[in-house]
Amino acid sequence: MRRLAAWLAGVAAGTAAAEALRRRRPKPAPAPVPAAPPPDEGPDPRAEELRAKLAESAPEPKPEPEQEPEQEHEPEAPAETPEERRRRVHDSGRAALDEIERSS
Repeated sequence: MRRLAAWLAGVAAGTAAAEALRRRRPKPAPAPVPAAPPPDEGPDPRAEELRAKLAESAPEPKPEPEQEPEQEHEPEAPAETPEERRRRVHDSGRAALDEIERSS
């Protein structure tokens, strides 16, 4: 029973400490909201200038290159069978082991 009471007291103390730390942090200032343009002025006169600049800087579409017909590839025959590969790997391992034994 004492363990339970100590555990609950620890949880309560931890929660209180976390809440105290949270309250100490300053709240971030709200982001300023940009002012809306007055409705009676109409469209922005700079819009046409920006559209013209955008049209000038846009890249011209490139013609698509002609694609060559795909050739069917025949499946390549395996260079070596698994048994041959196993034998080659074991031989290289034995050679490396022999070299280590000679050097020591």
